[in-house]
Amino acid sequence: MVKNKFRWMNIILVLFQVLCCLTTNIDGDLPENSISKAPPTEPVDVLSTSTPTAAPSNKTERPKDKLVSPSLLDPSKVCPTGTACSVLGGDCIHCMFNASCVYGSVQTAVCSVREGVNCTGNQTFERSYHCRYCYQLDTWLYTCNASLCQINTPRKTWPARPFYTSLCTVRQEVLCMGRRRFYKQRLCNWTRGYKWSTAFILSLTLGGFGADRFYLGLWREGIGKLFSFGGLGVWTLVDAILIAVGYVGPADGSLYI
Repeated sequence: MVKNKFRWMNIILVLFQVLCCLTTNIDGDLPENSISKAPPTEPVDVLSTSTPTAAPSNKTERPKDKLVSPSLLDPSKVCPTGTACSVLGGDCIHCMFNASCVYGSVQTAVCSVREGVNCTGNQTFERSYHCRYCYQLDTWLYTCNASLCQINTPRKTWPARPFYTSLCTVRQEVLCMGRRRFYKQRLCNWTRGYKWSTAFILSLTLGGFGADRFYLGLWREGIGKLFSFGGLGVWTLVDAILIAVGYVGPADGSLYI
């Protein structure tokens, strides 16, 4: 029993010495061989604001195309030369507008001549204008380009009237806020030969058989009127009124002639 006690005490002492060695290595400095030496680095200037430049590349970059704003025109093409600066058109001058004005009120703007415009007199002057953006002007104060009127997006009402996108330009003598050239959705005014008189007569005479709807290209409604005998007369009367007032038109969205 005594020998066993001494043996266990020796084992405990050995374990205690091992633990002391481990704690000494952890708290103290690590051996020199266990430290990986990093390569020396150059000092970094923290206060420097210069950004590193990329290495030159042999690849030649194509210059980006300039986006030309539709609101500006070339002054050399639209602006006359030798005239008084105060009478130049809106595309030839640059004005400081009051954006917080009341809509429709008369305001005064300080204008200056654009670069590249040759005129006589004082190049800084005042012009009066109505407080409106250019797209809010009346239709006779700007002109829009015509179109072949391809069917774009029909209105979700009846009859379907397709629109086309038109580029509009404000007249030179008109002064307004915002872009002087802008895009606007306009109704198509086109026809394929449908006559209002023919559709109305067919509605009065043969409307019970759907002849008016077939004539206008509305064959689905025409079949419905044919097999329901004009909705027992009610549908016929309603269609006659709708065609008379122009509410029902050709199926392709065109206008009567």
